[in-house]
Amino acid sequence: MKKIYKNMPKDFLWGASTSAFQVEGGYGEGGKGISTTDVRNVPEGIADSKIASDHYHHYEEDVKLMKELGINIYRFSFCWARIMSDGWNVNEEGLEFYDDLINRCIENNIIPFPTLYHFEMPQKLVEEFGGWKSRKCIDAFEKYAKVCFERFKDRVKYWGTINEQLIVSAASDLNGNHESDQNQKMKNMYQMSYNMSVAEKKAIKAIREIIPEALVGPVCSMQVIYPRTSAPEDIIAANDAEDMLQNIFLDMSVKGKYPKRCENYLKLKNYYPETMEEDKELLEKYVPDFIGVNYYASTCIRVREEGEDVSKLPPFFRNELFTLGNNEFLQKTRWMEFGIDPSGLYLGMRKMYERYNLPMMVTENGMAYSEELVDGKVHDEYRIEYLKAHIEQCQRLVEEGYPLLGYCPWSLLDLVSSHQGFSKRYGLIFVDRTDIDIKECRRIPKDSYYWYKNVIANNGIYFE
Repeated sequence: MKKIYKNMPKDFLWGASTSAFQVEGGYGEGGKGISTTDVRNVPEGIADSKIASDHYHHYEEDVKLMKELGINIYRFSFCWARIMSDGWNVNEEGLEFYDDLINRCIENNIIPFPTLYHFEMPQKLVEEFGGWKSRKCIDAFEKYAKVCFERFKDRVKYWGTINEQLIVSAASDLNGNHESDQNQKMKNMYQMSYNMSVAEKKAIKAIREIIPEALVGPVCSMQVIYPRTSAPEDIIAANDAEDMLQNIFLDMSVKGKYPKRCENYLKLKNYYPETMEEDKELLEKYVPDFIGVNYYASTCIRVREEGEDVSKLPPFFRNELFTLGNNEFLQKTRWMEFGIDPSGLYLGMRKMYERYNLPMMVTENGMAYSEELVDGKVHDEYRIEYLKAHIEQCQRLVEEGYPLLGYCPWSLLDLVSSHQGFSKRYGLIFVDRTDIDIKECRRIPKDSYYWYKNVIANNGIYFE
């Protein structure tokens, strides 16, 4: 018989998520500088971020749709290049845009929850000194964070630091690491990640001084790793993958140091980053208040065979320790190629709490699908099924006593995906545009929007 879970606590936060470069648009408007995401090599016929979902011109309407949906927290991101066009000088017009967005959220009883760094940064910093390859970027990020904290300190009490450090450290089109020598490129990747960790700690130090009552935390790409088989070699590979794809970042965020396995590997490969003595105290002293969790699917890992070519895999998979396997037990779709695994959300967060002992919030969780309007509507029962199965796991976590602060599906509305434009959609709200025809970006709530509205109104799901 299926377990019937209680509804969520009264203070549980039901929300939805977006990110600036995927939703805002407003390219060249309001004093916005050029972002790294603006200069990405987007294939012809695929939408870029210059207009995206045109939130920059539709944000008032979008906040009204949030209110109707009933969410009480909105997780979004600031565009660093809109606030500081060159990475150093403040753009007042950009701050005013976020002033109005935040104020409208608050007027509608929606908690604003911005992330400082979600995949984009001012391109000027890459051109000036290589972006995160240089410690100068730590200073730039600290200045940017302080500008945000001072401006919004009276209204914003939830803050995200860095979104998915795993991805942004490795993706050259997001960080400017275009080194042709692959060995040097890997060394750069780990140096950039280390500099991000130091910058995050400086931001946490600043928020403790400027907004002592605020809650701040990293937003991680949670890695739920299954070994391909019960062979010891596959199990060791799976453990290595969890350390190298998740714990290397979260251990630094929470404990201020790398897992021993990662430290040994980086030194063996001569990838270990350059550090400064004063970093140690900073890294260990300033601990986040919670962890934001982005989860879409689990990953199957196997031991890498000798001589196996992994050059076409993402950089964080290019090692001698592990590679991708195939989980035959999960349902896969065109855009959910790893398979749909609701139980992974429960397992991953359970393990995360036992390792870090910090409250958690689901900051992204969603179902991608290619969709079109049919008679003016989108009947996305597949998304409802996905969200329902994952919310059930959230209720299970809460019932078992794990401190889950809230749940924010990805995404509030359709937005431009990093590599698939608008052919890959996650939104609760349909944005009426295609990759090549912008139209008016009309907003049309999908069936999942009304379903989620009912879940929020009931503060959970009753399961039969």
